[in-house]
Amino acid sequence: MPRLLCDAQRVAVEAPGPAGVLWCLAESGRQLDANVVRIPPEGRIDTHLEPDLDVLLYVVSGDGTVETEQGRQLLAEGGLLWLPRGSRRSVTAGPDGLAYLTVHRRRPGLQIKNRTGS
Repeated sequence: MPRLLCDAQRVAVEAPGPAGVLWCLAESGRQLDANVVRIPPEGRIDTHLEPDLDVLLYVVSGDGTVETEQGRQLLAEGGLLWLPRGSRRSVTAGPDGLAYLTVHRRRPGLQIKNRTGS
């Protein structure tokens, strides 16, 4: 059934702890993954690559920058950024920190497969 899952702005302000994942989508049978993430003031998520999934990043509060192969882009509250699969990026929070929501297709679960020729 469709329903309101959380108030991302409230979660970003009220959730305890300085950084990390504040909320995640956990409903069974879903086709999407979503997380609200907080980076502390001047904090950084180092350069990484998402080889398989497009990601939408929505800035819930604060500001910062994202660095990609195309250069640096400013992030501000209300901004919506598309990060296509295969893109390298790092995220740095501004002086007041940064909270954002990410949404992407759900990754398939790990599967144990038989090795051929064993």
